Amino acid sequence: MRHGAIPGSRGAVRPLRLLGDPGLRAPCEEVTAFDAELALLVEDMYATMYAAHGVGLAANQVGVGLRVFVYDCPDDEDHRHLGHVVNPRLVAADGVTVRGPEGCLSLPGIEAGTPRYDRAVIEGVTMTGEPVRIEGTGFFARCLQHESDHLDGGLFTDRLTGLRRRRALRAARRAPWAAPADA
Repeated sequence: MRHGAIPGSRGAVRPLRLLGDPGLRAPCEEVTAFDAELALLVEDMYATMYAAHGVGLAANQVGVGLRVFVYDCPDDEDHRHLGHVVNPRLVAADGVTVRGPEGCLSLPGIEAGTPRYDRAVIEGVTMTGEPVRIEGTGFFARCLQHESDHLDGGLFTDRLTGLRRRRALRAARRAPWAAPADA
């Protein structure tokens, strides 16, 4: 998910996978090793998210098919939520459905009014295996649902219908980063 962000991570910036990369459509695997490699992945994901001015990033967006995402996202009251979650499960998405602007670091420059619930709850663990429960409302709930979709092989464009969907996908096909149709 894209938004203005605060730089500051020490990790390495990894290349982002863009629409058309098959890794974005494959459901991610559960993390089983809580080790230095996982900690490095999380650090690199923060660096990549900040470099791309995002508010959330799933591991498959940097080519790693594991159930991990990071976030540094405000809610509608501008309270900052910063963290990561390993092996997350979306245990609740409810409340009012709100259509709001949504973009994605894997579809740079593409944005569309996307319906999402205004409340979401994620349960998982930290990179050290400690249980974590994350509750979000408003824009932060949108971020949690967006990143959860990524880990299941989904993109925000999957939630669009009709003209919104056609316009977003047409813009993606015409984007300078798009792969040639015959590639």
